[in-house]
Amino acid sequence: MIRLLVGLGNPGPEYAATRHNAGFWFIDAVARELRTSLAPERSYFGLAARVNRPDGPVWLLEPMTFMNLSGKSVAALARFFKIAPGEILVAHDELDLLPGHVKMKLGGSHAGHNGLKDIQAQLGSADFWRLRLGIGHPGVKAEVVDYVLRKPIAEQRDAIATSIERAVSALDLLLAGEMDHALMKVHAKPPRPKPPRPIADDAPKGSDEPKEPT
Repeated sequence: MIRLLVGLGNPGPEYAATRHNAGFWFIDAVARELRTSLAPERSYFGLAARVNRPDGPVWLLEPMTFMNLSGKSVAALARFFKIAPGEILVAHDELDLLPGHVKMKLGGSHAGHNGLKDIQAQLGSADFWRLRLGIGHPGVKAEVVDYVLRKPIAEQRDAIATSIERAVSALDLLLAGEMDHALMKVHAKPPRPKPPRPIADDAPKGSDEPKEPT
């Protein structure tokens, strides 16, 4: 059962639309789905919302510590409410997936992601769930920092938004602890669009060779 949903990003309007803030976009979508809004919580160093549900409260969190100190925020809330690592889902941008692709997994390495790295250090465990929102890769390692801090083109932004919608569609399963079913829903491939129907050729059939003038 997921009791804490975290989205990673950087605070400030200058970062709001950048690829590195895809985790914030996910939490904003979850907040809309649960009809709640996030508010500053100084004790947890971020924007947070509590949603009371029949099976217990669920927390949403967007750390305002900047990416490389995200664990300070996550650990503060998790420890106060005694939320175990396995009850935490962290949504983040993923360079190794194309825009529009989304994957979910439990545990694993931080793969150089500074937000995940700090959360792992502060929790003392890597055994939390990760929602990996594909943003694509610039193709050159030296360009990664600039790439994640830039806005995606409109086509990529729409693809990321679609992947977030698919992840949000699994929210009830996540909160109910039906993780296997949630994984299947998140990982389900969207149906391929049907090819356009061929246009009938009504032109009269005949020779394509040019005729000599009479």
